[in-house]
Amino acid sequence: MLASLRLLCVLFVAGVGPALAQDAAAPAPAQDTDTLDPTPPGTLNPAPLPPLANPDAPSTPAKQLFGRKPTPFPGPPRSIGSYADGCLAGAAPLPIDGPAWQVMRLSRNRNWGNPALIAVLERIAANAKKVGWNGLLVGDMSQPRGGPMISGHASHQVGLDADIWFTPMPDHVLSREEREFNGAVDMVAADRLDVDPKVWTPTRADLIRTAAQDPEVTRVFVNAAIKKALCREAGTDREWLSKVRPWWGHAEHFHIRIGCPAESSDCKPQPPPDAGDGCGHALDFWFKESTLHPTPPLIPAKPKPALTMAGLPAVCKQIVAAP
Repeated sequence: MLASLRLLCVLFVAGVGPALAQDAAAPAPAQDTDTLDPTPPGTLNPAPLPPLANPDAPSTPAKQLFGRKPTPFPGPPRSIGSYADGCLAGAAPLPIDGPAWQVMRLSRNRNWGNPALIAVLERIAANAKKVGWNGLLVGDMSQPRGGPMISGHASHQVGLDADIWFTPMPDHVLSREEREFNGAVDMVAADRLDVDPKVWTPTRADLIRTAAQDPEVTRVFVNAAIKKALCREAGTDREWLSKVRPWWGHAEHFHIRIGCPAESSDCKPQPPPDAGDGCGHALDFWFKESTLHPTPPLIPAKPKPALTMAGLPAVCKQIVAAP
C-alpha cells in the first residue's frame, strides 16, 4: 500500500493524467490519508496533546501548533490563504445536532468552519430532506483555527470544506459511542470500477446532486467510480456534474467545498472547474490498470517535509500564537 501511494504522489507531481490537473489545488493522495482509508474510529476520552518542547522553532510542523488549539481565534470570520495552505479566524461550530444533521467523531473537534460554510451545510441538509434523504451525518470540517491537521487532510484548512457521509442520519439522536465508533459505508465495488449495487441507491445520487446545485458550492469530491455512476444516472440535467470531481478515496463520504466569502479578502480562490460534465473519456485515467494497480517505483520517493508556519500566510502566526 505504501509503495502504491508513493507512486501516486509521483504521478501527481509529474502531471500525469488530465483529471489530476483539473484539481491541482486539491491535496495529493499521500498527504490526505483520510480520503484513502476508511473513516477511523474516534475515542470517548480524548486526551490533550502534551506541550511542545520548542513550539517557536522554525522547523516545528504547523499541524502540531494548530492541533493544540481547542478554541477559535476571536473576531470577525476570515478564511485566510488557500484550502491547503491557510488558517481561520472567527470560526463558528456546526451544532452537533440539528433538524436535519448530526455531527460525527466529536473527539476530533473538527466541526468548525467559516459561518458561510455552516449556512451552506444547513441549507443542503434541509434540501436533502426534499429528495428523501433523512439527514446528514457530517464528518470533518476544520479545526477551531483551521490550519494543517495532525492526522488526515491536507485541505480543510480555511473553514470552507466539509465531509458528508454516505450513511443517512438515523431516526434517533446518536449516542456518543455511536458517533465515535459507527463506521461509514463504502459505496465502491471491490474492483473499484463502479459502485457497489448492494449499497448504492438513487437517493445517494440525488443527495450529491442537491449539494452540487447549491450556488455557494464550487466543488464536490467523490470517488471516480461514484462519478461514473452519476454520469450514467444523471439524465438530461447535467450542468451540476461539472462541479463533481473524481478524486482518490472518497468512497464512504463526499467532500463539499465552497468559494471564498466576500469578507475574506485574504482567501485565495480556486479556479473554477473545467466546463462540461466531466464524463466519458474524462474519466479514463481513473480506470487504467496503471492507476488502479500501480507498479511500485524502483526508488521510493522521499517523504515531503511537513508544512511549517513559514509556508502559511504571515497572519496565521498571530492566529495560532494567541491563547
